[in-house]
Amino acid sequence: MCADTTEPTDAPAETIDYKDTLNLPRTEFPMRAGLPKREPEWLERWQRLAVYDRLRAQEGRTPYVLHDGPPYANGNLHIGHALNKILKDMVVRSHQMMGFDARYVPGWDCHGLPIEWKIEEQYRAKGQDKDDVDTVAFRQECRRFAEAWVDVQRDEFKRLGITGAWDRPYLTMDFHAERVIAEEFQKFLMNGTLYQGSKPVMWSPVEQTALAEAEVEYHEKESPTIWVKFAAEGEGDLAGAYVVIWTTTPWTIPSNKAVVYGADIAYGLYEVTGTPDECWADVGDRYLLADDLAADVMTRARLEPDQWRRVRDVTAEELSALSLRHPLAGAEGSEGEWDELRDFRAADFVTDTEGTGFVHCAPSHGMEEYDLYRGLGMLEQVLTYNVMDDGSFRASLPFFGGKRILTDKGKEGDANKAVIDKLAEVGGLLARGRIKHSYPHSWRSKAPVIYRNTPQWFAAIDRPVGDGQDANGTTIRERALTCIDQVTWTPASGRNRLHSMMEARPDWVLSRQRAWGVPLTCFVKKGALPTDPDFLLKSEKVNARVLEAFEAEGADAWYAENAKARFLGNDADPDAYDQVFDVLDVWFDSGSTHAFVLRDREDGAPDGIADLYLEGTDQHRGWFHSSMLQSVGTTGRAPYRGVLTHGFTLDEKGMKMSKSLGNIIAPQKVVDQYGADILRLWVAQTDYTADQRIGPEILKGTADAYRRLRNTMRFLLGSLADVTEADRTDPADMPELERWVLHRLAELDAFVRERYAAHDFQAAFQAVFTFATVDLSAFYFDVRKDALYCDGDTPRRRAARTVLDLLFHRLTTWLAPVLVFTMEEVWLERYPGEDSSVHLTDFPDTPAEWRDAALAAKWSTIRRTRRAVTGALEIARRDKVIGASLEAAPIVHVPEDVAAVLRDVSFDDLCITSGIEVTTDPAPPEAHRIEGASDIGVVFARAEGQKCQRCWKILPDVGTHPHPGVCARCEAALQDRGA
Repeated sequence: MCADTTEPTDAPAETIDYKDTLNLPRTEFPMRAGLPKREPEWLERWQRLAVYDRLRAQEGRTPYVLHDGPPYANGNLHIGHALNKILKDMVVRSHQMMGFDARYVPGWDCHGLPIEWKIEEQYRAKGQDKDDVDTVAFRQECRRFAEAWVDVQRDEFKRLGITGAWDRPYLTMDFHAERVIAEEFQKFLMNGTLYQGSKPVMWSPVEQTALAEAEVEYHEKESPTIWVKFAAEGEGDLAGAYVVIWTTTPWTIPSNKAVVYGADIAYGLYEVTGTPDECWADVGDRYLLADDLAADVMTRARLEPDQWRRVRDVTAEELSALSLRHPLAGAEGSEGEWDELRDFRAADFVTDTEGTGFVHCAPSHGMEEYDLYRGLGMLEQVLTYNVMDDGSFRASLPFFGGKRILTDKGKEGDANKAVIDKLAEVGGLLARGRIKHSYPHSWRSKAPVIYRNTPQWFAAIDRPVGDGQDANGTTIRERALTCIDQVTWTPASGRNRLHSMMEARPDWVLSRQRAWGVPLTCFVKKGALPTDPDFLLKSEKVNARVLEAFEAEGADAWYAENAKARFLGNDADPDAYDQVFDVLDVWFDSGSTHAFVLRDREDGAPDGIADLYLEGTDQHRGWFHSSMLQSVGTTGRAPYRGVLTHGFTLDEKGMKMSKSLGNIIAPQKVVDQYGADILRLWVAQTDYTADQRIGPEILKGTADAYRRLRNTMRFLLGSLADVTEADRTDPADMPELERWVLHRLAELDAFVRERYAAHDFQAAFQAVFTFATVDLSAFYFDVRKDALYCDGDTPRRRAARTVLDLLFHRLTTWLAPVLVFTMEEVWLERYPGEDSSVHLTDFPDTPAEWRDAALAAKWSTIRRTRRAVTGALEIARRDKVIGASLEAAPIVHVPEDVAAVLRDVSFDDLCITSGIEVTTDPAPPEAHRIEGASDIGVVFARAEGQKCQRCWKILPDVGTHPHPGVCARCEAALQDRGA
């Protein structure tokens, strides 16, 4: 019976209700999914069945370990979390169903500033100061806060259908984890890469801690900008001229120690010949400027083109003979702070694209300047300590003591204004303005950050690790760069991104000046310098005592009363050493997870190396980066074999989601409205390697695709309602149409496995979806409905039902990693039982002998010809010539080679017509043709005979059989039924 089953207008005369004699589909599988209500029931069932643990108990499987990058235990999940976890789940489930022991241990990052910040806010709301609270009590509040959010997020992740060891996740605040993090830190201590240094680091005055690059985001900020005059001292006509610098950080001028220029830049000496009423320049003033920037500088100084002139060229050799005076030198009340002459030399990083062609250097507040003077061995002469933890100037700094760069709220303080005003007062200012530019901000507090020179603890990445003997390199950087090329990157561009970052990165800042974290478990000798060989205490026995305490009590043991004496024991004099109370960067915590998850857990990785790390692209500078640094520094190799990265989630217009725009799509809302399977299907349909879009219209389209798939599965269930082993047919005995379906299954099986193995879910799903909706629903099912509904116990019907059974097992399992709830529903509809679950099965093996390239080529010709016929019938239906395709018996004009192919098949059944004539005669001009098949012409003709009241075909023999009003095929079926 065709899909186009228009009811006959005249009722049959006989008393038999032929509808009751048909093999119509029977299933209780509903068309309306009701996912939001029903999905929690399946979650409870999986937990009751202990599906994850039962899979782990399967023996003889090769482990496959996706190591979870820990989300932060703070706040409800956002759509990026959902994308990430669903992708991970599809990796785990697909590999499990391909025969692996696919393990997934979810985890959480629990230490760090965001949680500490929340607890501080609670104290501030009560009018309390965090510094007045016992450290251990404060840390315990942080722990309780993290525990609460772990429970919330765990439930939200589970609601998305994510499988894993949810009852035993890893937490970086677990005692064993804290012990291992400390142990990993001690390896840096003992292998010689740990050192204390003073250098500019990203510093948050609001949060009063150093930040890693991964903790910084860039936003537009308006800053004051000034042009400042440094008087030149030397011989000749350049003496007394001013070298002009430009800066967007006026607060760094008090820390200036030098000015640098470009050796290859063209400079000139310029003289002021006239001035307007309001101007900081005087007639006769001479300025040294880069020629390409001189006109802009003079304009900024409010000088007209006829009020200044170029005197002459100035060479790099002439510049090198000069020294400079700080503009505040000799100022009344300066107490000699700036009287020393400033260094003046060439530097590679100076350009003449903006500014003045000269760069003011405060090496305590800029990395390029710091690196320059470190290379010169002059750091002691140029480093200052003018800025305190809260972003204020040290109290003893003349003119500016106590002035704030930023307020406690992250707003601009009074430091910039004070510096600008003082420069104007002493005649050191040439011009001023405002500029909008991209500026680093803390991603937590959203406040601007500064570069600040402060003592910190570092892991040296260019210093030999231990004895330096390692196949991958002697230093952390060398090892990392080597190991990056041993990893499979998806997409491949991820390799280049991390490689370039690793090539250019500075030493790793390990320390943070906070309380909630794993402390740097080390001791320093009182009175010793960081460069002294005995500055750091290196004692295996001391280290062992610390680790033993952490294993039993957690890192709080470090802050307990008499902790120093306890840990040092008889191996060092407590009075001779200071205990370090900085905490480790949380990226060190998460970078160490390979040790306490992959290495230490029974369900970790056998060799301690994950098969896959999977996170967003921002983790090239975050977790992928810190994990590589940490692992090569302690084990000499990468912690992962593969890395997969995904983009960010945007709204339907490609805009970043934000509360202010009102375009946030919360995963909880999608789940409540559509169900988690719709969200999972959205993930499967996206190209995760780029940024993805999501919104109401996109989700509607996803839901429509879901309904089409659900229709396909419902048809399979209905058609297989009473199938038995007696229906089983060997492929060799099947009609060509069924063998063509088996060929497509064999092709698709190889493709789906290949794409799942490559984590290409979009391609895997699209292939299955296209097969289900185009090859099956729109073709095979449409054709075979007649045989399935109307045939008796014929070989054709048995073959079709065998194929439907094979289709069922492959479609449900292929789609199970994506539609975890729906495929469970489909599976249980056919295989009910307390222990039944599609997620306890594997992808079925598909025989290679099902492939038949010659048959596929033949059926490509058949389907091309069929499209020409259905196109002609659609026109007849549109023009209301016919109502259903069974009313037609068209004439098909084809070449001889096509005719030879069509003779072997029931082409009228394939076209769902009551008859068809295939001829090699030339097609008349009015014949219907389609693009891509111009050699085929179709002429419409009506079927002759009467309509069979059972199958609705119009055939000449209807009415000539014992059962009135039926055709010969239906008569035989009725005889089989004993009717």
